Amino acid sequence: MKTMRAVLLTGHGGLDRLLLRDDVPIPVPRDREVLIRIGAAAVNNTDINTRIGWYSKSASESTESTAVTDGFDDGGWTGALSFPRIQGTDACGRIVAVGASVPPTRIGERVLVDPVLRPANGPAGYFASECDGAFAEYTKVPSANAVRIDSPLSDVELASFPCAYSTAENLLTRARLGHGERILVTGASGGVGSAAVQLARRRGARVVALAAADKAATLAGLGTELVLGRDADLVAALGADTVDVVIDVVGGPQFPALLAVLKPGGRYAVSGAIAGPLVTLDLRTLYLKDLQLIGGTIQDLGVFASLVGYIERGEIRPLVAATYPLAQIKAAQKAFLSKEHVGKIVLVP
Repeated sequence: MKTMRAVLLTGHGGLDRLLLRDDVPIPVPRDREVLIRIGAAAVNNTDINTRIGWYSKSASESTESTAVTDGFDDGGWTGALSFPRIQGTDACGRIVAVGASVPPTRIGERVLVDPVLRPANGPAGYFASECDGAFAEYTKVPSANAVRIDSPLSDVELASFPCAYSTAENLLTRARLGHGERILVTGASGGVGSAAVQLARRRGARVVALAAADKAATLAGLGTELVLGRDADLVAALGADTVDVVIDVVGGPQFPALLAVLKPGGRYAVSGAIAGPLVTLDLRTLYLKDLQLIGGTIQDLGVFASLVGYIERGEIRPLVAATYPLAQIKAAQKAFLSKEHVGKIVLVP
């Protein structure tokens, strides 16, 4: 067999830009690479954002706006993308072939794909952005990015972890969240948000979550001390200067209130802006309160290895909202955009 089923992103735009093909060549692993048969691959905000070209500097609205789908050619994470591109950052599967310099004993290993690509020369990149990803029956990655995992969880459950949980853990690490501190998590029902809730609780922090009212019971089950509505008056509900850390994936007009509830010396960490990337910042708030603003995309070394350890020891659990066959990727993305779920939506090839 030389071909596989895969979904090709043919350019920036609407769902019509996703093309299911059964005649895509199976990738051949080169030196220091492995070929993985995909067991499951999860949907992320970045899949939508890349498809609609939202990462373009020309895009200034929320990810729900249709206006950002037109005319942008620099809509990838690092600028212009080459098309067609196979997306899919989250991947769980088994190694079925290896390239030169990779021990054949790796064949058969069950692995998660570490999404951060770290070439020997050049800047770090991201799996499914700078190269083809996991919305296919097979994918190839550098051997170092195929991280062995020993877990009783299903492929679907394991595929829910890599991107969202490593992003959340990276934000918490950079923000130095400690035991007993109070943390506010926006977008808490989404992939990164629900991961941040679990990982913050693992650190012994007290978690306040922002989410829709119908998600409150699920988030309470993850150990939150309080769930507030997405549009809550944060200063009225929490008080000014009462939060040690904010983890934000929403951005938009609520940004000033997030800084208002931070204590002096507080830390704000962001890895998303689904409500809008352009925000209002009063610099006096930043410097008079000695705040730290932290961005996070490329995970620090060691973050993914720590995450795999948490999974193997059962310290965090998967949150799978729904599963779709790969052929129904358009329906899966529509469900994702409806924001009616908690956790991750996963595709099975």
